[in-house]
Amino acid sequence: MLILASILAIFVYGMIAATLGTLLPDLSARYKLTPIQSGQIAFSQAMGLLIASLAVGPLMDAYGIKAGLVLGLVLAAVALAALPRAASFGAIAGWMFLLGCGGGSTVTGANALASAASEAHRATTLNLVNLFFGLGGLATPLISANLLKKSSARMCYLMCAITVVTLAVHLATAMPASGVQSFILAEVGPVLARPLLFLLALFLFLYVACEVGVWNWLPQHLIARGIPESRALNILSLGFALGLLAGRLAVSPVLIKLPATTVLLAASICMAITTFLMLRTDRPAAAGALVFIAGLSMAPVYPTTLALAGDAFPRMASTALGIVVASGWLGLALSSRIIGAVAGGDSRRLRQALLVIPISAAVMVGVALVIRPLIP
Repeated sequence: MLILASILAIFVYGMIAATLGTLLPDLSARYKLTPIQSGQIAFSQAMGLLIASLAVGPLMDAYGIKAGLVLGLVLAAVALAALPRAASFGAIAGWMFLLGCGGGSTVTGANALASAASEAHRATTLNLVNLFFGLGGLATPLISANLLKKSSARMCYLMCAITVVTLAVHLATAMPASGVQSFILAEVGPVLARPLLFLLALFLFLYVACEVGVWNWLPQHLIARGIPESRALNILSLGFALGLLAGRLAVSPVLIKLPATTVLLAASICMAITTFLMLRTDRPAAAGALVFIAGLSMAPVYPTTLALAGDAFPRMASTALGIVVASGWLGLALSSRIIGAVAGGDSRRLRQALLVIPISAAVMVGVALVIRPLIP
């Protein structure tokens, strides 16, 4: 039941992660949003993710993982129910901030729950559970483009219903009283004193800038290159999301044989190459193939980094995970502002702005090399 609860929460978060990129074309057309405004909306969501991830770790160490998960799912359901009724740019940004708060609490809690459920094979378990992140991310643009006629309102209401069902399952599931132990303020110091925590945080900072940058901006970029909106959403779904799903399925047995640090280094190198090539083509078929390979490359990074954090910090585990996850959302917040500012008011400049993604991946290679000797 713990694994099932983790899977459902990760699936919901996968849908949330794909929400902005899926809805932005519709919202941009309805409210005439510029790339700068789109970047500000993404920044609002990222700040919600960041704040919630920092706050929910100590909450879960003190009151249990269930408290963080229930809080996150409630906030996400409220935001999804309210978003279709937003009548202005400011309202959209506000509800996306709340959705970010819900998503940050949910994803941190779900990974903490899966980590606690299988300590012996943490990296493999987290990669398998996070398969359903890819499935959720695949479902959102696929359903929107092919079943709901790209209606942002219908998509939000459907996601809200799925979130409420997931909340009911979590309320009925018995969970550990705490992540690993109770939150003790005096023990935060030793956690913060280890450089490895900040290296893992920096690595996830760069990674999330890449992954969520694709989720949020790829459809807008493809549309600006002349690809129809429905095709762009299908490339996001059947390309990127399917790549993440397939990659996590494939890498789980690999992590039993190869060190996690080796997998992270190889993934970072592949990310830098494929995301750069992804931005250089205007052909739908080539874009779809490259986006799929980029998804394969990114697949093991997030759950494997969290697994390393869980192994390295068995005490105050939820707090350490919260810090690492929050650093990822800071990467999203800063990259969104940079992308929006470089693109300015011209969506045709998104190709140049999105070079933030392969540049971040290239820096990840260097950080992965520094991390390797620090992991036994």
